[in-house]
Amino acid sequence: MASRAKEGTCLATLVKMALPIFREAERQCPRTGPGRKPQIPEWLIAVLIMIAVLKRRKSKSAQYRYLNEHRAEIAEWVGSRDFPSRSTYFDRYRRAHRLYQEAIRLQGEKAVKDGLADPTSVAVDKSLLPAQGPQWHTKDRQAGHIPKGLHGVDTESTWGYSEYHGWVQGYSYEVVVTATANGTVWPLLASADTASVSEHTTFGEKIGCLDSLVLYVLADSGYDNNSYGERIEWDEKGRRTGKRFLCPENPRSAKKKTKKAKAQPAPMATGVQRKRREQRRKFLESRSGQRLYARRGQTVEPFNDWLKSLFELEHRVWHRGLDNNRTQLLAAIFAYQVLLRYNHRRGKNNGQVRWILDML
Repeated sequence: MASRAKEGTCLATLVKMALPIFREAERQCPRTGPGRKPQIPEWLIAVLIMIAVLKRRKSKSAQYRYLNEHRAEIAEWVGSRDFPSRSTYFDRYRRAHRLYQEAIRLQGEKAVKDGLADPTSVAVDKSLLPAQGPQWHTKDRQAGHIPKGLHGVDTESTWGYSEYHGWVQGYSYEVVVTATANGTVWPLLASADTASVSEHTTFGEKIGCLDSLVLYVLADSGYDNNSYGERIEWDEKGRRTGKRFLCPENPRSAKKKTKKAKAQPAPMATGVQRKRREQRRKFLESRSGQRLYARRGQTVEPFNDWLKSLFELEHRVWHRGLDNNRTQLLAAIFAYQVLLRYNHRRGKNNGQVRWILDML
């Protein structure tokens, strides 16, 4: 009985730590569209999902059963007796990823403001996760044909490739984490999508959300993109921002140019971009650049392993469907942030948070 009380107390504390973040996230990205405002607020749905993810209930049915069994305790923690029906929970689950993406950003900002996270250096990475069900090969996918006997295939998953994972049919998340020497690795920004989505499209929206204190942005060669380098290192008036983009170059093909390539800016602008690209390459190859870049392998790559291990994502995602998995993956990253904050409250300034999850 004492053990159960301790577990409930810990979970209640995590919920109360998350509540202000969820409420602010709902204020900053309110629900839009026709119809009346729903009776169950977005922040409450987010709280319920976070609890289910922390308890590692992998199906939405298992999540709802657990939440329904403990609705009286949850009502006391959140100060509301509102509770969704099963169908409402399932439907709102698919849409909760929008609020979670904002909540991760806000909680990252809070960690920086409170002095828990040092954003001077950050690293960005995309990680792949296999889908549930059998593999649906490209030729059948392109033809819109599901072979006879291939039951349970997740048709919303796609194929993606990385040097670390190889070819994977499934989903992905992209995360920006702190990458300072000897510091705790804090996730600051995140998004989730299918496995095939390109790093050349996903990171762009995060650049404007980088903290003003960021000096170095570390990325692998999949992010080699002049646009990213320009936006990070130069402002709209052509002045240095003081930030550096450290990213190894991807070899450019010398084959014939496409029509799109012929429609590039005038030679003067292209020359400026080429010069700036060369400056980035030289800085990366310098001793200080190499020392800084080494932090990427010591931070974001281990973070991916920790996150997957904590939330049992090493083998496959929890759900079928893009929006379901977007919600679960972002909820796991948000929950990881909350666990780090709780760990700090207990006087442990590190990322070793498994003990908290095991206690829940």
